Amino acid sequence: MIAKRAADAPHHTGLITFGTMLATIMQALDTTIANVALPHMQGTFSATQDQITWVLTSYIVAAAIMTPPTGWLAARFGRKRLYLVSVAGFTVASVLCAIAMTIDQAVIFRLLQGAFGAALVPLSQATLLDNYPREKHGSAMAIWGLGIMVGPILGPMLGGWLTDNYSWRWVFYINVPVGALAFFVISTFVPETQKNSKLSFDVFGFATLSLAIGAFQMFLDRGESKDWFGSNEIIIELCLAVLAFYLFIVHTFTTDKPFINPAIFRDRSFSASLVLIFIVGIILYATMALMPPFLQNLLNYPVVTTGMLLAPRGVGTMIAMLVVGRAMRWIDPRIVLAVGLGLSAYSLWWMEGFSLYLSSSEVIWSGIVQGIGLGLTWVPLSTVAFATLPPAQRTEAAGLFSLLRNVGSSAGISLVTVLLTQNTQVNHATLAENINPYNHLLQHPVLKHFWDPWTSAGALALNEEITRQASMIAYLNDFKLMMIVTVISLPFVLLLSSPKKGAAKNKEAVVMD
Repeated sequence: MIAKRAADAPHHTGLITFGTMLATIMQALDTTIANVALPHMQGTFSATQDQITWVLTSYIVAAAIMTPPTGWLAARFGRKRLYLVSVAGFTVASVLCAIAMTIDQAVIFRLLQGAFGAALVPLSQATLLDNYPREKHGSAMAIWGLGIMVGPILGPMLGGWLTDNYSWRWVFYINVPVGALAFFVISTFVPETQKNSKLSFDVFGFATLSLAIGAFQMFLDRGESKDWFGSNEIIIELCLAVLAFYLFIVHTFTTDKPFINPAIFRDRSFSASLVLIFIVGIILYATMALMPPFLQNLLNYPVVTTGMLLAPRGVGTMIAMLVVGRAMRWIDPRIVLAVGLGLSAYSLWWMEGFSLYLSSSEVIWSGIVQGIGLGLTWVPLSTVAFATLPPAQRTEAAGLFSLLRNVGSSAGISLVTVLLTQNTQVNHATLAENINPYNHLLQHPVLKHFWDPWTSAGALALNEEITRQASMIAYLNDFKLMMIVTVISLPFVLLLSSPKKGAAKNKEAVVMD
């Protein structure tokens, strides 16, 4: 039946790819494009800092909650119909965000935007996999990965340009033409999948998983601003997340028709891929969160120069994706994946050797190496993850794949941020212990002139330098931690299955159908 449907499908692969990539880029772009506009939105709405952060938090939480049911919704109502509803809803919600007049409206409309946009990435991934022959899945995932990678990279730059030259409202208005074109192309050329109108819905499973994901995302997103476990809110959110996830696991393995079929996790290759994409999410977004403040606050680069220095990282990623998408026809994707993780670890080791006298060329070249490593990692991982799964499970698997990537990125950003703050304080206290009249550096005539601890101006200048040095050490510790995490993830590559075995397995399943 699957083979027959594929044979009868119209051959509009190029247009299908174009439409799905429009939707993917639109959603990926919106995860970061609004960050730049937050200060301007705060002024428009006369909102407090805590209130304006809900514009980001509501979007992230809604997207996280609505990602897991993508598989069920696609199976129940049809993938194309869900795709069109998601694109239309996301576009309309973008317009509502643009015309919002109060902070409450902005938060509600961003929540709607996140809910409708949650399905776009997994649906695009599943659609491309179904409309490309297996031998071209590497190329399909390279194209898909470009959209996922380009969005977060271009988002801050495009958002800053629109906000400075027009207003923050254009950050959301820009989705209208993109969404309209994507809706037209998808409605015209993307084929519909089979629907199962009798498919049951596990309400308790969805409720407990949603509560677990939502509470955990709130814990990650608001922990830093609320002083983590010094806040009752954060403690309650973590307890809710743990309890709800426990109930979900117990319910999943004891009910006849669970919300997520546990059989999908029996696929060793897919389960290992979930661990790896979680780690890739940490590396990708945590580094993106660390580098701009590092370059601007410690090395005093202006915003525009910072963007130019970080752009080659994205270029390296795109080039690697385009090359590896074709090369995977002849090279085992697991080898490419291992090389990509190795290059990512090497780039982080390189960054661990940064100093306050870092040259711009080192920033560029280390970024290029890391970008190539991520590109070599992303494409084979996105391909191998689904190689041994039957086509009927692709949409549900793609939803879980995207969910783990998003949770990994949130966890990574929160982890490196809290470690950066805490280590800066610890390093500052350690360095300050050496400030005394007997320190030989402070006896130097030139240094004593600037850093005389016995004058108010000298003490202030000395404290600023100690803080700068303490922050530098904290950044290096974060880079080292991510390098260790990357190296630890390498053994999981051994658990992945060969795509050729997956092809044989799925071929056998089609024959049995």
